Amino acid sequence: MNQNGCEEYWLAFAHAPRPVNHLLNHFGSPRDVFEAGYREWRTLGIKRDLLNYLRNPNWAAVEKDMQWLAQPGNYLLTLYHPLYPRLLREIYDPPLLLFVQGDCAILSNQQISIVGTRNGSAEGIKTALTFAEALSYQGFIITSGMATYGIEGASLWGALAGTGKVIAVSAQGLDKVYPTQYNDLVDKIVERGALVSEFPPGTPVRRENFLQRSRIVSGLSLGTLVIDAPKHSTSLHTVRFALEQGREVFAIPGSIHNPLVKGCHQLIKEGAKLVETIDDILEELQIYLILDETSFFVNS
Repeated sequence: MNQNGCEEYWLAFAHAPRPVNHLLNHFGSPRDVFEAGYREWRTLGIKRDLLNYLRNPNWAAVEKDMQWLAQPGNYLLTLYHPLYPRLLREIYDPPLLLFVQGDCAILSNQQISIVGTRNGSAEGIKTALTFAEALSYQGFIITSGMATYGIEGASLWGALAGTGKVIAVSAQGLDKVYPTQYNDLVDKIVERGALVSEFPPGTPVRRENFLQRSRIVSGLSLGTLVIDAPKHSTSLHTVRFALEQGREVFAIPGSIHNPLVKGCHQLIKEGAKLVETIDDILEELQIYLILDETSFFVNS
């Protein structure tokens, strides 16, 4: 498959009304997709809205994307880019594009995602902070959604207090920070790690985007650690994707009277690894912790 293709054509994919992975697989490169022509598109049974878009791509939006990419520290990783994270490429229907602010190279380093409710208990917040910091000293990047408070926010702050290596995956374009009152955290993430989104600059927050983001959080990671998750917590979407992707799932239990850990207890009943210390995580992931050109592990 042709691994080249003009950046503008890749960016045009980002504004298509439907996923176009199947077209890329069929034609070989983004440019070949757009240059195939109406007759060949029709033979593939493409839906009308996508067919219309292929005939008239949103080049104005692409130009805005190019302006964003021209700014220092902003990058685009296509599915065939050498820095595109290997683990993410292995999942079903991986994002064709990743917009990145910060250090692209760390996206292929070994990661653990930490998820949980945005209304975490004081104990849960403390646990997220301490586990994230300790795991960072063991050579893991801590990966999370771009939640700047609750369990996920605490995990980001914990990793920053450790080695400082963090990855935050956003559910909107990276030209805006959400929520805006947490600019300081975002600045630290960009300085010492990376912000990632599959959505082009200018994309607003939409409910469906959070689900798409969750598959990236789990897809980047060797395993997902769940802290303070009620039984129907939206953070469990990341766990579902992790299981589908064949990744490890860990859960920290709590009091049987605490509704915030009901989801964690259910995961443990279903086979998630019960975690009391980071050694419980390290022993489960030991098989993956090997030095190669795309990952690292630091003993402490």
